[in-house]
Amino acid sequence: MALSVENPVPESLAASTNTAAGPALSIKGLRKTFADVIAVDGIDLEIMRGECFALLGPNGAGKTTTIEICEGLTAPDAGSVSLLGLNWHYAARDLRQRIGVQLQETQFPEKLTVEETLRLFRSFYRRGTTVEDVIGLAQLEEKRRSRVGTLSGGQKQRLAMACALVGDPELLFLDEPTTGLDPQARRHLWDLVDHLRNAGRTIILTTHYMDEAERLCDRVAIMDHGRIIALGTPQQLIASVGGDHIVEFAVTTHDGDSNPLDGAMLTAIPGIQSHRVDAGLHQLSVGELHTTVPRIFSALADLGLKPSEFRTHSATLEDVFVRLTGRNLRDE
Repeated sequence: MALSVENPVPESLAASTNTAAGPALSIKGLRKTFADVIAVDGIDLEIMRGECFALLGPNGAGKTTTIEICEGLTAPDAGSVSLLGLNWHYAARDLRQRIGVQLQETQFPEKLTVEETLRLFRSFYRRGTTVEDVIGLAQLEEKRRSRVGTLSGGQKQRLAMACALVGDPELLFLDEPTTGLDPQARRHLWDLVDHLRNAGRTIILTTHYMDEAERLCDRVAIMDHGRIIALGTPQQLIASVGGDHIVEFAVTTHDGDSNPLDGAMLTAIPGIQSHRVDAGLHQLSVGELHTTVPRIFSALADLGLKPSEFRTHSATLEDVFVRLTGRNLRDE
């Protein structure tokens, strides 16, 4: 099957079967502990049908546990989860027919070929797309007769995506879907997610790639210590930083002091909304670079200081997370 860049989704996956009302996922008072560790701490969340939603956070934030509870893989200690108006207690068989799951790491039988693996997964569903369609969708045509054990990490990731789609799901869970993919394959998956969302599918993903969440998702939730600490569109969350741009610089005095600046002095400079120090690097959120940067250099010159490094970038979701928690998204 030939797939075009403009429309990479086969016709069998292009039309949504999702016409019901109500949220695709509703979480109320969800809680899960492991020994004395609180993994999920009473979260509430609603994700609407047809929405592409990202759950972000550092390792240990509770996002994977939350997703596994929603997928029916882990039982909660308290709270409720409703998917497509159903729950795992009374409609597990029906839900397995209507959702698709790509785990962060999936173990396939290594002696089976790609085509055999997909035929096996297709046999689990009463209805779905064709094996031929999903092989083309995942760009695995050249590997269809290869044994799974010979595939690279990125090819196994694409196979996992194909297995998640073979049942023609209404609700799709993607856990770190582009990990291990080369840039071209990553862009192809982005196009695929776009088309599935535009067709009315509901997509819930976790990712460490902030550009991925900003590019694909209608809304984003940031988790830390088992709680949702921020929720909104990417644009809303980025705006909450207080400036459109981030200025980062470091200064060192002759006596070796790498942090000789007073934060109150910096925030008093017109155009600077906030200031923090991370490993000796001053981080400022600013509105207009062209007016604020000269003022920063002037203030440093007045103190007899020169920056040892200086850079700027547009505010991102990672800046939102750092401001809220004081940690980078990739911190353990």
